[in-house]
Amino acid sequence: MTPRVRIGIMGCADIARRRMLPAMAAADDIEVVAVASRTGPPAEELAGAYQCRPVTGYDGLLALPEVDAVYVPLPLALHSRWVEAALHAGKHVLVEKPLTADPGETRRLLDLASSRGLVLMENVMFVHHHRHDAVRRLLERGAIGELRSFHADFTVPRLPDQDIRYQPELGGGALWDVGLYPVRAAMHFLGDDLEVVGAVLGASPGRRVDTAGAVLLRRGGVTAQLTFGLEHAYASRYQLCGSTGRIRVDRAFAPPADHVPVIRVDSGGNSREIRLAPDDQVRNSLRAFTAAVRARKADDAVVHSCIRQADLLALVSEGGSWK
Repeated sequence: MTPRVRIGIMGCADIARRRMLPAMAAADDIEVVAVASRTGPPAEELAGAYQCRPVTGYDGLLALPEVDAVYVPLPLALHSRWVEAALHAGKHVLVEKPLTADPGETRRLLDLASSRGLVLMENVMFVHHHRHDAVRRLLERGAIGELRSFHADFTVPRLPDQDIRYQPELGGGALWDVGLYPVRAAMHFLGDDLEVVGAVLGASPGRRVDTAGAVLLRRGGVTAQLTFGLEHAYASRYQLCGSTGRIRVDRAFAPPADHVPVIRVDSGGNSREIRLAPDDQVRNSLRAFTAAVRARKADDAVVHSCIRQADLLALVSEGGSWK
């Protein structure tokens, strides 16, 4: 029997509560051994629900010898400090996206993990859903002819005013939260060597971070037009337009595990829907992480995509006009 990866949770963020901890508890190759929080009560409450050990303080979690790996769902501004501390403590790390907001820092942490024989993986879950591989196969078979353009949108309704995504000191902003998804999707279908042609970031009145943005990328003659925002009607979709047709995907980035994914293909005057079996991208992301931990090495392609994504997001951040 394959030994379980013993994971400690660094923080009681909403995504840990709603998605990650339930998936970890259901996994046959993971044991949740501890939950840590800055103060005692949140860790005690969450640890009690999963019958594991509560820990006050993140340093205390890293000191536990029974913890093989940590999951870090902390605000972006805290990622670098605690990822580095975890690596120095000899722990593998699964960290919420993005790893950092600085490409140089992202490279440094990935190099540190590699030098210590540890896995550092960014938790970009949607790329692990099988629908996107099915779309790739359609493209490769010429279902819409030659690819001409890619369009993607990820927008969410207004958040509570106290939400950390509105706080610049914690690494808030639409780009780092929802903007990452369409950028990564463009990489997924067009390749990593994308050029940033233009970008604009904007803030709603009274906000201290960007709450919306648009990006134009290109690879050769193929363009990618991306939009994202924190105070919009919900949208989670992408579209690939080719010389003879188009492929459309809705509920693209955060579908629940029981969602029946649909791919819509329009070509030659005909439309068809391809319905796939449900897939659990949270479970799949965790499986990719635990497989890397057992091998004690992150996949080279995954590391490269993390670095290139950091480069692109930084260019968008620098090129966008903030008003």
